[in-house]
Amino acid sequence: MNVRRVVTRRTAEGKSVFVSDEPLPPVTVGLVPGGEFHIIWGADQTVQLPSDGSAPPMQGWFPLAGGFRFAFVTLGPATITMPADLDMAAAFAELNQKLPGLAEVIEPEHPGMHTTDTIDIDLVISGEVWLELDDGAERLLRAGDCVVQNGTRHAWRNKSSDPCVLAVALIGARGG
Repeated sequence: MNVRRVVTRRTAEGKSVFVSDEPLPPVTVGLVPGGEFHIIWGADQTVQLPSDGSAPPMQGWFPLAGGFRFAFVTLGPATITMPADLDMAAAFAELNQKLPGLAEVIEPEHPGMHTTDTIDIDLVISGEVWLELDDGAERLLRAGDCVVQNGTRHAWRNKSSDPCVLAVALIGARGG
């Protein structure tokens, strides 16, 4: 998917101006065949306004309590699978390097299952995807459907022959 990010700010005089307008290349990893991650914007703490429009500091894929992330995630179709000879150690190292924090929440014994200290607001932009919860309950989501997840254990399953694109807002929360 081609993603373009346009960023604005206010000048000292209060005038709105464009700061940047650029294509945003996807992050791809071997553990998610056919997948793409476009990290649009985020911060690990409350942002102070006015802002100069530069990207706030972020330490990983998931925000800290009080922080946020906004991204597009493309899940490849079921027809794209991992190669049989995939070096899993190297694949996890790549995941950790490109999307820090994601490898730590993935459950190797239950592929795709994960739990995070975030409120996730997910909107299916195109395609369809199954949301699976920890007890095996599933819901099919199609373009226009949204989900609010409150720190729940879950997995995304694209069982179709087409990619699925999700708009994802992650809001850092305190785990209990």
